[in-house]
Amino acid sequence: MRFLGYLSTFIFLITFFWSSPVYADKSLSEEVSHSFVSNAVNDVASAVVRIDTERSIEREQFDPSLLDPLLKDLLGEPDFGPERERGQGSGILIDKKGFVLTNAHVVERVDEVIVTLLDGSQVDGEIIGTDPVTDLALVKLADSVDINPAPLGDSELLEVGDWAIALGTPYGLESTVTLGIISSLHRNINSLGFADKRLDLIQTDAAINPGNSGGPLINADGQVIGINTLVRSGPGAGLGFAIPINLAKQVSTKLLEDGKVVHPYIGVQLIQLTERIARDHNRDPNSLLQLPERAGALVQSVILDSPAEISGLKKGDLIVAIEDKPILDPETLLERVEVSEIGEPFSLSVLRNNHEIKVSIKPAALPGIG
Repeated sequence: MRFLGYLSTFIFLITFFWSSPVYADKSLSEEVSHSFVSNAVNDVASAVVRIDTERSIEREQFDPSLLDPLLKDLLGEPDFGPERERGQGSGILIDKKGFVLTNAHVVERVDEVIVTLLDGSQVDGEIIGTDPVTDLALVKLADSVDINPAPLGDSELLEVGDWAIALGTPYGLESTVTLGIISSLHRNINSLGFADKRLDLIQTDAAINPGNSGGPLINADGQVIGINTLVRSGPGAGLGFAIPINLAKQVSTKLLEDGKVVHPYIGVQLIQLTERIARDHNRDPNSLLQLPERAGALVQSVILDSPAEISGLKKGDLIVAIEDKPILDPETLLERVEVSEIGEPFSLSVLRNNHEIKVSIKPAALPGIG
């Protein structure tokens, strides 16, 4: 009887544990929930591509007579043929026609572009155009692909503290995802040491590594808000930057229409002047000239034969207004120049020798681009 009692208890326990939801197969009874990051990435991942490039470079020539005779016997005559240099970056498909947005520095001066899709298939790419000033480029896939393009967001709606997710192929590692926040907005690229660029960048602490260049920065809703462009190395390492998607939309449209983007310029190097900086400068007995003690964009140098020189701007001039709208810093002036029409004059209010004068200037096309 005791044995039968033990047996019935054992059978009851087995039945209980087998039917208990705690021990039941969770995959059958529960639906696994994922984070907002995986949901956002799923909306974009298939549109992220790897871009491999190749170009020919000439080897550095040297005098064969300088080669050690013993090495010459072992190695033979030196080969002076061109070498193949390979590069890699990321990109994002932005429409069903096969157009890919990426960085200009990823595809500049290359002979061959190969685009690798998420499924591993490879397609040749044709460079439609590049814009070194904004570091953006447009590439067209040679073959049609059945992939949903990435949804593009609105970078003007971003706020510091918003989620930021970076996608790309750093170091050739496909489908890499990193998470962070928007650390800052409107970072001037000139403050990072790039005097030849015109960009207000999105700053993020989402990890951006070599090979991420050209890949998308997306928000929590899976919309592309930026194109990853660079990461700070050395002091301040770990800071990543992306080009706002609204600018990328404008540039890609111009590249598709004309194959290039023409940027107006006036030909001056400017530094910011404030009342305090001017006052401290004027107190220095060794200063060569007195500066007006007010805010503006101070002309540090004028490029030869530029619109600025033609208009009569001089080193030491303080630009305080454009079309009677106050100028407190160089960025404000450069933003106005960037949206101006080439050949269409506008007026600058300039302080020179403590007298305000009007200067009419016609912006020209930035040379050396195209």
